[in-house]
Amino acid sequence: MSADIDSGPCAVGRGRAGGPTVNRSSAEETAALRRAVLRPNLSIHEMAMAGDQNPDTAYLAVRAPGGDRAVLGCVRLEPVSCPWPEALQAPARAAWQLRAMATDPAVRGSGLGRLLVESAMEHVSQRGGDLIWCNARVGAEQFYFRLGFRPVTAPFQMPDVAEDHVGMVRRVLESERPGEAQRTGSGQG
Repeated sequence: MSADIDSGPCAVGRGRAGGPTVNRSSAEETAALRRAVLRPNLSIHEMAMAGDQNPDTAYLAVRAPGGDRAVLGCVRLEPVSCPWPEALQAPARAAWQLRAMATDPAVRGSGLGRLLVESAMEHVSQRGGDLIWCNARVGAEQFYFRLGFRPVTAPFQMPDVAEDHVGMVRRVLESERPGEAQRTGSGQG
């Protein structure tokens, strides 16, 4: 299965003035939300992932404006080779895995998930990444598709997760990389 992942929207933003913001976070700060949304059958201790101690691994969190700054959504990024290189139209030089994406059910549909993915694209592009891949829950496949990800696998099972997943990939376009628009003379890549 081949995917056309060389196009798609990606307006990067960190948040609107006075609204929710996306910032670097940690496994610990995002654990409660990840557990509630993704893995309610696991303890916080059991949610630790291989690679969390990698200095390049990043957790991003979108937080509520105001005093409590509650984590409303989160995502984990780690430089990991894409497990489906045969599905790519061109080899990836620097692939990153998007994982542990969760938003509080009370704020779904408000654009915070999009803000998180756009911030993840920015984070990866700033580090020279050219591909983001994920094991998306089948129920979230359309969300990722609207953000430019393309499916590259049939649905498959993941250990300890009831819902099937599908492998998805998205290229980081040249125009999304810092400084590329100035070198090429346009933001179109």
